[in-house]
Amino acid sequence: MTLTNAPETLDTEKLDKKFAEKLPVLSIAPAQLLRGSGILAKLGEYLPRFGQSALVISGENSRAVVQPSLDRVNLTITYTDPIRNCTAANLAILQSAVRSNQPDMIIGIGGGKVLDTAKLIAHQCCLPVVTIPTTGATCAAWTALSNVYTDAGAFDYDVALDHCPDLMIVDYDVILTAPQRTLVAGIGDAIAKWYEASVSSGGSDRTLVIAAVQEARILRDILLQKSEAAIHNSGGAVWREVVDATVCLAGVIGGIGGAQCRTVAAHAVHNGLTHLERSHGTLHGEKVAYGILVQLRLEEFQGNQLAASARQQLLRFYREIGLPKTLADLGLADVTLRELELAASIACKPDSDLHNLPFAVHESQLVAAMVSTVAPISSSQISTSTSIDESGSIDS
Repeated sequence: MTLTNAPETLDTEKLDKKFAEKLPVLSIAPAQLLRGSGILAKLGEYLPRFGQSALVISGENSRAVVQPSLDRVNLTITYTDPIRNCTAANLAILQSAVRSNQPDMIIGIGGGKVLDTAKLIAHQCCLPVVTIPTTGATCAAWTALSNVYTDAGAFDYDVALDHCPDLMIVDYDVILTAPQRTLVAGIGDAIAKWYEASVSSGGSDRTLVIAAVQEARILRDILLQKSEAAIHNSGGAVWREVVDATVCLAGVIGGIGGAQCRTVAAHAVHNGLTHLERSHGTLHGEKVAYGILVQLRLEEFQGNQLAASARQQLLRFYREIGLPKTLADLGLADVTLRELELAASIACKPDSDLHNLPFAVHESQLVAAMVSTVAPISSSQISTSTSIDESGSIDS
């Protein structure tokens, strides 16, 4: 019996192939993660797995903290001159060092910019990389991403790497030697994951993106609940949990969510502020924390009352742990309108993550948000025509 007008048979193989082509390649986590107090004592068990020689890229202070442990390992170790930033000039010098020394591995020791440099050098030279964070300020030790800055210290561009580090070592005793301010900044950077991912990816129907957004919510809750206690009991059990949150869990979110679980306005504001030399005395996470408040103000301008409530909650939290709430807190009390417009123009560039917001943002609106981060909730509904005069006051 022959059927007429029968539906066409689905080419499931073709559909599966089409679906697979759209799926991103994810770099979710370091191949191995070692955590613990005094865990650097185990370097001799793990580093020789990658070869017999290493090039160490570090900051000036961080090298002094870790070098005694490294020197006990049976490896040929070359220490590069200390670096402060991930710049094209530093990358060129380090590439030359790799060619000269022919190491089997790269070891990065330090804060986010040092670790980004080590990861990018390993990526460019096709070498395994070991990351040893010396602060709780970022999740750079975890991620497959490096941010590159200009010689003047302004954010330039980022580079997606082939994979996360081959080995990540979190020694709580080492991180405990860093100033408390670095962990507070890390809390600011990490808590931004929720406020940005929920906007950029909260409506996704992809399983792993949904999981990443929910992990960001969990991360926010952990930090809101535990940060104050951690800061008042450095080195304690709660402090270690918060370090795990800022250094590890924050990295998990970008790993699982991939490019779809993007940053939004908070990091775009950070990037813009780095172009103001006077902002260079503040840490990455401090500028990002301030950027969250700016993003919430932008959402309030659209009539979002949940954003207004969230901002008030964060302002209380920031006061408790010492995160910056205003431009003045960032050392920019006397910033000029021209400087703010420069930062806003960088943040609003066509390729900026700010455009992951579900609405358009004009530079003047961003400036208005930047100078009103502590506005009372009763005045949250500011017209989108808000302007700023030369003194920095708001004119509606």
